[in-house]
Amino acid sequence: MTIVIVGAGSWSTALGKLLAEKGKKVFLLARRGEVAEAINARHENPFYLPRIKLPQNLAATTEPAVLKEAQLIVLAVPSHALRTVLTRLRPYLKDPVPLVSTIKGIEEETQATMSQVVRETLPRPWHPYYTVLSGPSFAEEVARELPTAVTIAGLEEEITTLVQETFATSYFRTYRTQDVLGVELAGALKNVVAIAVGISDGLGLGLNARAALITRGLAEMTRLGLRLGANPLTFSGLAGLGDLVLTCTGPLSRNRSVGLKLGQGKRLKDILAEMTQVAEGVRTAASVQALARKYGVEMPICTAVYQVLYQDQDPVQMAHQLLSRRLKDEFDGIQV
Repeated sequence: MTIVIVGAGSWSTALGKLLAEKGKKVFLLARRGEVAEAINARHENPFYLPRIKLPQNLAATTEPAVLKEAQLIVLAVPSHALRTVLTRLRPYLKDPVPLVSTIKGIEEETQATMSQVVRETLPRPWHPYYTVLSGPSFAEEVARELPTAVTIAGLEEEITTLVQETFATSYFRTYRTQDVLGVELAGALKNVVAIAVGISDGLGLGLNARAALITRGLAEMTRLGLRLGANPLTFSGLAGLGDLVLTCTGPLSRNRSVGLKLGQGKRLKDILAEMTQVAEGVRTAASVQALARKYGVEMPICTAVYQVLYQDQDPVQMAHQLLSRRLKDEFDGIQV
């Protein structure tokens, strides 16, 4: 099997390593020539995943014509870039093959999920081939072959099972589900909650506050998911609770790191300028705010994060705002 991964960041590289070590012929379709050249010359991605040796059957290129050889395609680009990337690559996409999204975000301008972007951008024959890979998985740990479990979501069981089997290894366990919408929403929303947790940690509010934010953040994710038609069980699974806990507590989390620095008094502009990779939660916070308003879903934690990021709300005031809200039933709005 020949697999093309669109993107050459840390997650693309980690998954490329995993698939190549299973005997697949893997190409990373990179945006930057220097990244592709380094991978091919050094069998390492020094820009995004340094000190990890890559297999010989993993190569990188900047030529989209490589997609014509693909028997499976992985999408691993930032959410805000997907529509543009697919439009540019569409001439090279011929007969449909399994399409695996690893993107955890919501398009800011349209509030579209990645599956919606794909449906609007690619021809109809491609739509049943779309799947999502999500769950608690830091790229560095996957590259180091540490135990990891994820879920694969797809509407066509045969395609989903094929993707599940393609990615499964002795250290990378894959489950499957049909709830594409729920998995995509969970993967995007948890990043916003992770920023809130980072802010709390940066303010030194303690472990009790962290646990409360994770738990109540999960309630917000579930409320919006239910309103949009997702399966509530998804939010208690790997793509929901699992990824939420990892992103809110793990030191490798870019979104938690953004929040942590905000809580310590740094400015968002300066924080983002220091980063070499995207923290999806920053853009997603605006998308979630728009969705919550559109569908009338109460999401106080996500709203507070939006106000800190886009309305210069003081993080200390954010914490006070959340604690002083009216008292209510714990499971208000999420009964099923």
